[in-house]
Amino acid sequence: MRKINRQLIFSLLFSLIFQLLIISSTNAVSKYPVRGKNGMVVTSEEIASNVGIEILKKGGNAMDAAVAVGFTMAVTYPTAGNIGGGGFMVIHFPDGKSTSIDFREKAPLKASRDMYLDKNGNVIGGQSTLGYLACGVPGSVAGLTMALEKYGTMKLSEVMKPALKLAKKGFPVSYSFHRRMLGRKSSFEKFPSSKKVFLKEDNTLYKEGEIFKQPDLYKTLKRISKKGAKGFYEGKIAQIIVEDIQKNAGIITLEDLINYEAIERVPVKGSYQDYEIISMGSPSSGGIAIIQCLNILENYDLKQIGFNSSRYIHLLAETLRNVFAQRAHYLGDADFVDVPQDSLMSKFFAQKLSDNIKLDFATPSDSLKIVDPFIQEGNHTTHYNVVDRSGIVVAVTTTINSGYGSKAVVDGAGFLLNNEMDDFAVNPGKPNQFGLVEFKPNEIEPGKRMLSSMSPTIITKDGKFFMAVGAMGGPKIITATLQAILNVIDFDMSLQEAVNAPRIHHQWKPDKITYEKRLIPQDVLDNLALMGHKLNKTTHIAEVMAILKYESENVFLGAADWRWSGVAVGY
Repeated sequence: MRKINRQLIFSLLFSLIFQLLIISSTNAVSKYPVRGKNGMVVTSEEIASNVGIEILKKGGNAMDAAVAVGFTMAVTYPTAGNIGGGGFMVIHFPDGKSTSIDFREKAPLKASRDMYLDKNGNVIGGQSTLGYLACGVPGSVAGLTMALEKYGTMKLSEVMKPALKLAKKGFPVSYSFHRRMLGRKSSFEKFPSSKKVFLKEDNTLYKEGEIFKQPDLYKTLKRISKKGAKGFYEGKIAQIIVEDIQKNAGIITLEDLINYEAIERVPVKGSYQDYEIISMGSPSSGGIAIIQCLNILENYDLKQIGFNSSRYIHLLAETLRNVFAQRAHYLGDADFVDVPQDSLMSKFFAQKLSDNIKLDFATPSDSLKIVDPFIQEGNHTTHYNVVDRSGIVVAVTTTINSGYGSKAVVDGAGFLLNNEMDDFAVNPGKPNQFGLVEFKPNEIEPGKRMLSSMSPTIITKDGKFFMAVGAMGGPKIITATLQAILNVIDFDMSLQEAVNAPRIHHQWKPDKITYEKRLIPQDVLDNLALMGHKLNKTTHIAEVMAILKYESENVFLGAADWRWSGVAVGY
């Protein structure tokens, strides 16, 4: 008996020490958040972060800096930064008002529901993920130029100068840039235009320290800087895009490009304790899902339950299981389907979902009750945040879907096309490349925007800016953003601790908790298994970028995730 007790005590002590070591080790990469009195920029890439800060120092506002960052990352971060993809932007102003801009890609007019299925109804491998047929109509250029025109103070030609210079003269390849390219060589070799950009003349990848130039991309960016969005969606560049896509069995037409529009939308809003949550609504699922999760979790004392205890991870997984199930059944482009957005985000609906949650065992996903929201009360993406001295906050998540999108560069224009068509329910009820299962609301329709997990989120308290946060990582964006918010508000972590802390993920199907290997103690995993959870380990879950306003010292704090190559810069 004494031996068993000793073993139990040793196990508990080891678990405590393990958690402390994990927090210590994650902070070792970036022990404290970056501080800035006048502004803060947090992105996935160092050059882009510095470009944003320089724009602020020149007197530009947060929008000027955000647009400069967006175009810079199209040059320096091709794995996700882009002009060939799309995204979402949430903006908060010092007077308390907020808005959002939807520049999500759209299905081409020639798209059809079963375009990726064979005669037997099976998905044709690779068609929705690789090559020219996989791409939706790009929205990034329309979104960035619209945002600058409406809310910026500088000319487009001025904010694009850094991107132009970097594309023309090149920049030294960093270790992280080289590392992200590893394993992509065979994909680039499938497309001569991609091979020309990303491989050297001797057919090898660029190494750390070598200069990477993109002359064709420079020409495209130059035209955009002079003519704005029309320089991309009309004229010479549009013709180049369409000719190359159609030559390679794609279906985007000039009509698709000319008719594309970014849309300003009312952001979704919710509350959590004393905080207001402002995020992106349809066709993004991120904001709705995060607000749903917070509505459920608000009914529990998370601090008392304990950070990353087996009970906490169980509760988090069960909450996510329920929210992702509702996402699959009810969410899509609200311009095409009836999305019960307000009902889904109500406290009443959250209580109905809570009825599905048992605190002592896992509910198998196949047996989960799908709650009717009409009952009335009775991987690859990147995220960046910018805030300026006036208090304007911009949170942007942008993507070409997989790392390097469709892997196909537009010949002569120098940019990668997205593979966002795979974000539709290509075969309703069957998983996509991220394992997500979706249904009729997200079926392919001409001109429709595909459902997204992007979650650019701004949080206020008493009407004042508190936090901007978002992530990259497919459906893991939602879970990573949620956990960063909970870490700050419920567990009193510093911003850097909140971003660095170990994370888990659950998305209804496949029915499993994914956890970061070596970061969750074994006894916690054992307890979760006893509750009936299936466990799956991975290296890292998403990449979070965040800014927080530290009111007591009137300073902005910026935190970039240790998991990848993010950089926070303040001044």
